[in-house]
Amino acid sequence: MPLRERSAYKRPKWLFNRHLETIYPPLFRQVSLNHPIEEQLETSDGDFLELDWYRQDSKKLVIISHGLEGNSRRSYILGMCKEMLGHGFDVLAWNYRGCGKALNRKVIFYHSGATYDLDAVVAHASKNYDEIYLIGFSLGGNLTLKYLGEKKNTLTKLKKGVAVSVPLDLGSSCDKISTGINEVYAKLFLKTLREKIERKAQLFPNELDLGKFNRIRKLRDFDNEFTGPMHGYRDAEEYYQTNSSLQFLPQIEIPVLILNAKNDPFLSESCYPYRLAKELDVVHFEFPDQGGHVGFASSKNGTCYYSEAAAIEFILQDR
Repeated sequence: MPLRERSAYKRPKWLFNRHLETIYPPLFRQVSLNHPIEEQLETSDGDFLELDWYRQDSKKLVIISHGLEGNSRRSYILGMCKEMLGHGFDVLAWNYRGCGKALNRKVIFYHSGATYDLDAVVAHASKNYDEIYLIGFSLGGNLTLKYLGEKKNTLTKLKKGVAVSVPLDLGSSCDKISTGINEVYAKLFLKTLREKIERKAQLFPNELDLGKFNRIRKLRDFDNEFTGPMHGYRDAEEYYQTNSSLQFLPQIEIPVLILNAKNDPFLSESCYPYRLAKELDVVHFEFPDQGGHVGFASSKNGTCYYSEAAAIEFILQDR
């Protein structure tokens, strides 16, 4: 039963609620790290992905996937990069289509189940490494888990995975973030997503109808009008049902850790599958009482966050 009944994480006293835990790290955390080697990876459909490499001649690589409207330079990504580098790994942090410095070429951009792009990154990187480990935050956690469930028995270099603050059930989590005070987060996401669609509409005026924004009030509306149809799904519901990683967990064959705080303002109740945790042998679950969304801040300045410590402990265990 790979369910950690007790978590060691305790939030700092000054972060006394879930929203402070969620907001504090992106606003105030600073991570010192050497500038990465940048690479543009061409995709098979004529688009590209922007990659950040941190190399130190290791044969072990950690690939890190960011969250919704994030990128490879966010503090939670850099914090994980620094911790993994300190333990002897090379690190690759990548940007989804349209999340790097340049707008991508195709009308599509990224979504929670776009594992074809993660697969392209893994295939590109695996040529020079003996061991590969995947870490994903939030949307990137869903992407990572879905990918591992899909790649059953096919990728021998993949050794372990870690998913932090992951919306295992996309539909109910999308509704949760659009409810009550949580709606503040949803509006911030909608603002940057709208800006991205408006920029794309200049390149694809006949394929993107900006008039649809008049019908958008919540994230589910955006996924219903844009994310779903743009990527081949009938609507938001089909997009959520097809890509929620919860259904892929039983197919995962390598050890995986899922770290979801119980007070995460983005996650619905179905993102804490206690019954399933008792049935799966290689998927490990930890549900701390505190942590917020992609939070898990440390009480001491300059020390790694709990999510980073948990990830490295899990990856190094039984190696």
